[in-house]
Amino acid sequence: MSDRTSGSAREIVVVGGGIGGLTTALALARQGRSVRVLERAAHFAEVGAGLQLAPNATRVLRSLGVLDAIEEVAVAPARIVIADARTGEGLVSADLGERFLRTFGAPYLVVHRGDLLDVLVTAATAAGVQLENGKEVVRVDGAGDRPQVVCSDGSEYAACAVIGADGLRSILRQRIHGPAEPIASGYVAYRGALPIEQVERPHDLDTVIAWVGPGLHLVQYPIRRGDLYNQVAVFRSPTFASGNPEWGGPQELDAAFADMCPAVRVALPSLQRAIRWPTFDQEPFDTWVHGRTALLGDAAHAMLQYLAQGACQAIEDAATLAQQFATHDDVTAAVTTEDEAGVDRALAAYQRVRAPRTARVQRSARVWGDIWHIDGTGALLRNELFRGITDDDYSYADWLWGWEPPTG
Repeated sequence: MSDRTSGSAREIVVVGGGIGGLTTALALARQGRSVRVLERAAHFAEVGAGLQLAPNATRVLRSLGVLDAIEEVAVAPARIVIADARTGEGLVSADLGERFLRTFGAPYLVVHRGDLLDVLVTAATAAGVQLENGKEVVRVDGAGDRPQVVCSDGSEYAACAVIGADGLRSILRQRIHGPAEPIASGYVAYRGALPIEQVERPHDLDTVIAWVGPGLHLVQYPIRRGDLYNQVAVFRSPTFASGNPEWGGPQELDAAFADMCPAVRVALPSLQRAIRWPTFDQEPFDTWVHGRTALLGDAAHAMLQYLAQGACQAIEDAATLAQQFATHDDVTAAVTTEDEAGVDRALAAYQRVRAPRTARVQRSARVWGDIWHIDGTGALLRNELFRGITDDDYSYADWLWGWEPPTG
């Protein structure tokens, strides 16, 4: 161990200070554990604007004592609507009011990513988490029970476990799977969040609406207490397969949505065209743990956005990981061989519980995207099926939104 090594034999190091990493750090710190978060950026900040939090996530956030603070900066929509982007017809809606709360016991919220992160930073700091910025992790040394995190500035951190919450292009994933590149979907997103008074013809301000069409969709909803209107347009790029590095540019955006209904087209000028967001996912991994290093969030299970579950699944990961540590690793125990084995059992149980769950969500997100983007006869059949679903029929989402952390 070098003179620049910090940490201790009982500290857990979380690599990545995004939503998944901070939720994990908070959940572990609430148990009285020593936790350090290493974030490569100079500040804790989230890229993008809007985020949907379904009950499987808000239930966890409530258990961590931060849901009230999140609700103060979020919006609780009254309904989710799926509409036909060509005709403007509303196809199906889900009521998110009292019936929803009785069914799932937790709210559905939409929130600015930065606002959620601010709440988590505040709570983690108050819980005693050590937050460090400007720490680019380059590798984890050591096999077995003594991992040591090494940063580009030469600093090193000893830990009893290392949690890789370092995103889509995870450095720590390479420790487990080698250079497993994310899979480009051929779809690209353009985003925009405007002050509500600047938005021309916003949809109902108590609604999350997804306009679906052939090879495209547009999602709209209010955030930041209703002061901002979040809009995301996604489409399949016709030049993606050509290998053109500029695939999915603004001209393709305009062409893709040219024949959609006026309520959809009116949103396009408000999108930020300087940044395009190609969308990626991964094939599900069975193995998330190597020695005392475990993956979490997009590092473990990058998924497409069609179920709005990327952040929610990272929050589920955090709850499950903390629960498995509570079950298998006594935080008050002295550092003994038996105690060290508890860390191994906790990480193994975490992988065993989470990998099948997130694999199902990853695969379901792909299918849901296909359903949204289908054309021709398939679109006609989809629309007819959607029209037959009542707004209080949550059976299709019970498996997803009704999740609760395992108890053992």
